[in-house]
Amino acid sequence: MSVTVKFFASVREALGASSEVLSLPAGVATVGALRDHLAARGEVWQQALAHPALRMACNQVMCDAATAVPDGAEVAFFPPVTGG
Repeated sequence: MSVTVKFFASVREALGASSEVLSLPAGVATVGALRDHLAARGEVWQQALAHPALRMACNQVMCDAATAVPDGAEVAFFPPVTGG
């Protein structure tokens, strides 16, 4: 299963990337599991995605960690307040 992951504002700055296409391993089927999978990449990723108020969207609809990620989805991570 393949998804496009987008990072915005301070998350993008911390990771040095605005997006990537990712093949999800078995067991990564929700937005929360995807966040955990990305955070396992290392300390920078953990810090960027660990904010308690981190906002998430799946296919441009705000969601929570339990939201299922369909094949081909666009998942976005961003802080609670983003600038223009």
